[in-house]
Amino acid sequence: MTRCPWAGADPLYLRYHDDEWGVPVHDDRRLFEMLILEGAQAGLSWITILRKRPAYRKAFDRFDPKKVARYDARKRRALLADAGIVRNRLKIDAAITNARAFLEVREEFDSFDAYVWRFVGGQPILNRRRSTREIPPRTPESDALSRDLKLRGFTFVGSTSCYAFMQAVGLVNDHVVACHRYRAASK
Repeated sequence: MTRCPWAGADPLYLRYHDDEWGVPVHDDRRLFEMLILEGAQAGLSWITILRKRPAYRKAFDRFDPKKVARYDARKRRALLADAGIVRNRLKIDAAITNARAFLEVREEFDSFDAYVWRFVGGQPILNRRRSTREIPPRTPESDALSRDLKLRGFTFVGSTSCYAFMQAVGLVNDHVVACHRYRAASK
């Protein structure tokens, strides 16, 4: 079975590639989870975050943005002491800040889903990459999403992180065309 080369051989990475990456997501909680995890990943490898995802789900109340938005100094200290997650004060603060901004966006647009899919015209961008070398680290769409998120108060949402988010939640199909998931993710 041909896969995108980045999937490697780690079973966790293979499951993520085969079952999640590039599949269009329209669930707000899942979108929030991926936005927070992509911010946590900044400067680290994605496999590190995948391995920590169960601990993140527990520590961040299964990514319920209403609960995360109410986190106080005591909860921040508990998160900083949690060895199961990336214990970076800026990233933890960003998750809480982003939860509050997420709720404001959801209020304005009725859902974060409606907001974020506007950046690709409501349909996944279907790229036809033959090699992972053809995949850019950012695009005009990720630049626009990053810029708008920052204006709305989000942090840890640079264009490169936004593009990784867009790939992960299926706003963009960047499976290489030879990958067995390319056609499935294109539907």
